[in-house]
Amino acid sequence: MKALVETIAKALVDHPNEVRVNAVDKERTLVFELSVHPDDMGKIIGKQGRIAKALRTVVMAAAVETDKRVTVEIV
Repeated sequence: MKALVETIAKALVDHPNEVRVNAVDKERTLVFELSVHPDDMGKIIGKQGRIAKALRTVVMAAAVETDKRVTVEIV
């Protein structure tokens, strides 16, 4: 799933070489911390957070088979 988040983010930004995804495994939650170039922050978040919400929805749908809750944080 880390590769999924990275692939989607790289397709959206102008500086794909600066996309970083860090997976933090907590008790029953898997958190993907996404960081991008400061100029690309608006492209990842989108108008009224629509792109960020869609990204989170895709990741949650991909994580249905796992026993953990999966979230994406944009840092």
